Amino acid sequence: MKKFHFPLDTVLNYKDQALDNLKSEHAQIIAQIAQQEQTLSALAEQRKSACFRFKEETRCGMTVNVMREYESYITFVQQKIVTEEKMLKRLQKKEEQKRMEVVEARKEKTSIEKLKEKKLEQYNKEVTRSEELFIEEFVSNTMSVQGRR
Repeated sequence: MKKFHFPLDTVLNYKDQALDNLKSEHAQIIAQIAQQEQTLSALAEQRKSACFRFKEETRCGMTVNVMREYESYITFVQQKIVTEEKMLKRLQKKEEQKRMEVVEARKEKTSIEKLKEKKLEQYNKEVTRSEELFIEEFVSNTMSVQGRR
């Protein structure tokens, strides 16, 4: 009997490659999220440090210009934090969407793999059945040849 051939092997390979690509894209987005969280953390630390220095220098006394500089710097950092938080939210939405794509691609690949398993099992049953028929025929022929003697 001829070797097992699954007609959807090319589709399965394509789905596997597509899944690998989606996983790679998902990993890149997760890395971007981690980087964005580090950026936010650094900005929060800068703001905290600037506020602390501002309070310390206010106790010792400072000019109005220096006070305005601190306030504008702290405001700038706060605005940057808000902007970076929006960017983080966009990345998180993008990650969620990509994760759903990965899940869907995995389902598609799994369904084709299950179909392949069923077809292979069916093929193996047919091979077993044909081998059994061959053996029965062989035994039957051998018996009939021996019976003629």
